[in-house]
Amino acid sequence: MITDSRIDGGKAFDWGRTSEDYAKFRDIYPEEFYSRILEFGLCTEGQQVLDVGTGTGVLPRNMYRFGADFTASDISENQIKQARILSRDMNIKYITAPAEEAVMPENSLDVITACQCYFYFKHDIFAAQAHRMLKQGGKLAFLYMAWLPFEDEIAGKSEKLVLKYNPDWSGCNETRHEIYIPDDYKEYFTLEENITFDADVPFTRESWNGRILACRGIGASLSEEMKSQFDAEHRLMLEQYPENFTVRHYCAIAILKAK
Repeated sequence: MITDSRIDGGKAFDWGRTSEDYAKFRDIYPEEFYSRILEFGLCTEGQQVLDVGTGTGVLPRNMYRFGADFTASDISENQIKQARILSRDMNIKYITAPAEEAVMPENSLDVITACQCYFYFKHDIFAAQAHRMLKQGGKLAFLYMAWLPFEDEIAGKSEKLVLKYNPDWSGCNETRHEIYIPDDYKEYFTLEENITFDADVPFTRESWNGRILACRGIGASLSEEMKSQFDAEHRLMLEQYPENFTVRHYCAIAILKAK
């Protein structure tokens, strides 16, 4: 279990509890997301890459085809278990450890990626650790994607329902913004890029329901009884919409270069 006063008012959560739903429903980044990473020269052939907070290995699994040598870490054993299953035909190395303790040799990495997870980090520790592991001029990429509840009706109604069951959930009310880079990184890195772009992500009623079940506010923190109640109410809500639809998201990418 993880408890962080910055997250959900300090309410405990455990990604391991939602790993099966996460593996099934959260591999949703659009192709443009990966194309933008490649445009910045990251995760390409011959590069040594560490993906921290990898979850079920979504980013290394989808970028494996471009030839980088991936190592991936996550704090949850269950998430790593699912990542291994999903990438069994790929040569991806896995470490079960929080980002601050995912140790690789000094000056050994070309790229470190942190997708959908940088806000959990102890930045004073991670900034120094990332700089130690990267080669001079190596890149640290923070990556993020979130639905836009004030612009998309289905996202907005789903979010209100999550808050009904978990009022302390702080993963709500997202608006388009660049990734905030804490001052801890200024000693070790220079900011090269910080961009946002929109994406209309396709879902079915089943896959969107699964996506919401796999979020921190539901599957990672609620009891099975409350999760089941949410599931039934959310499915009922979705019956008023077509079987297939898109949900408006925004994506954000920040690239830092090691000094």
